[in-house]
Amino acid sequence: MKKHVKKELRILGIDDGPFDKFRDKRCLVVATVFRGGSYMDGLLSTHAKVDGNDATEKLIDLIRRTRHLGQLQCIMTDGVALAGFNVIDIQKLNKRTKLPVIVIIKKMPNFKKIGSALKRASKKTWEKKLMLMKKAGKIYETIVNNKPLYFQVAGMEEKKAKEIIKISSTHATIPEPLRIAHLIASGIVLGESHGRA
Repeated sequence: MKKHVKKELRILGIDDGPFDKFRDKRCLVVATVFRGGSYMDGLLSTHAKVDGNDATEKLIDLIRRTRHLGQLQCIMTDGVALAGFNVIDIQKLNKRTKLPVIVIIKKMPNFKKIGSALKRASKKTWEKKLMLMKKAGKIYETIVNNKPLYFQVAGMEEKKAKEIIKISSTHATIPEPLRIAHLIASGIVLGESHGRA
């Protein structure tokens, strides 16, 4: 018998807040605990270094300490990096939290352009960061509300990830846990929510 994804599965949606890359050393990171794409049950936050190397460890620590951990069934991130080029090792995040990870990507990445930008932002570690981005795995495509959306996944099959993306994308192309994390993060940093996730 085929097992369907429950509509109210608990998703942790992670996004960063806006920052000034010339002035700010740290960036706010917000995580929402969502029941599918319907209700927010919790809110977590941490900070990551702008263009740093601590995003993976910061997220592992945040997730392991939350009282919501026992209910979480999936981690979802807006892109594979936080705070500029602070790249998340999604394989490590999956292994250390024992939770599958879905990376949502709005546009198909151009690794040549990313490599050039990384060289400028992180002279010493750009190669390692680019390798981490590629290590995140194959980029899949799905259709959400008649628009293409791309994703990478660790610890879960492509088919199940597609189902979770569909279930959680209730009000926009972007899944609700990420859309709300973005609104909260930008609202805290700027004093008012700004832009789309």
